[in-house]
Amino acid sequence: MSLLKRSQIGLVLLFSILSTTGAADVTLVRFGPAGNEKPGIVDSQGQIRDLSGHISDITPATLSEASLEELSQIPISDLPVVSGNPRLGVPLTDIGKIVAIGFNYVNHAAEMEVQLPSEPLTFMKATSALTGPFDGVIQPRNGHKLDYEAELVVVIGKRAQYISEDEVFDYIAGYTVGHDVSERAFQRERGGQFTKGKSADTFAPVGPYLVSKDKIKDIQNLSIWSEVNGEMRQQGNTADMVFGVKEIVSHLSQFMTLHPGDVIFTGTPAGVGDGMVPPQYLKPGDVVRIGIEGIGEQRQTIAAPR
Repeated sequence: MSLLKRSQIGLVLLFSILSTTGAADVTLVRFGPAGNEKPGIVDSQGQIRDLSGHISDITPATLSEASLEELSQIPISDLPVVSGNPRLGVPLTDIGKIVAIGFNYVNHAAEMEVQLPSEPLTFMKATSALTGPFDGVIQPRNGHKLDYEAELVVVIGKRAQYISEDEVFDYIAGYTVGHDVSERAFQRERGGQFTKGKSADTFAPVGPYLVSKDKIKDIQNLSIWSEVNGEMRQQGNTADMVFGVKEIVSHLSQFMTLHPGDVIFTGTPAGVGDGMVPPQYLKPGDVVRIGIEGIGEQRQTIAAPR
């Protein structure tokens, strides 16, 4: 069975568990060759429907409450079904910045032998690292400690500056799945900068779906997992975050303005390769799968340096 079909079947089952009635209850996707993706919306059977007759792409402007509400009102059965198994890209274009939070699960901080942060530990990933959820991850030249991290990603829908925790969900458009690929030697042995180890090309697979916030009953109670070559590695829950989504977004807005289309990687649970004894780093040919309950799954094969 194809990756897309498996993902579609899983999405149908998850819809029946987690979907709620909301003002903008939509699941968006971008499909097609890299650089030429088209916008799509996923129906209740997990089929992709072509949205290009209504919008040219899924951009930061698409994430406003008014725009999402308008999309949710389109008679989905009238939209063309996308046939075959097209490539799926990042479900949003023109992402302005990628902000990430480190050591944000209690058990991950423990396995990495670091103290729990007193405030969200913040770093950036380069937007040039973005890649589709089923595209390959390329091992960087001179990188030999490649690691995986399954993460919930928050997608900002409205300009946020100095907002309170109680206001946060008014500024969120939705959620997606992120793989915070990491090169641990670059991260810790090359000047102690997280960004160096997090920003190589293909180090930010995002997608496949952008799930509107109204589809998720409780963002702080979702299972999150990863497996490598069929072996389950990470099995966590967003309830185990040190800082929840409300705290993270409010906190970041005190230090930088968050714009529509900005994405926030919110941390990873225990089970990463670097935390194993001995460490188990990724190598070319390895296959990584990650997923989050109600939001989607990804799969990447590790490729040799170019």
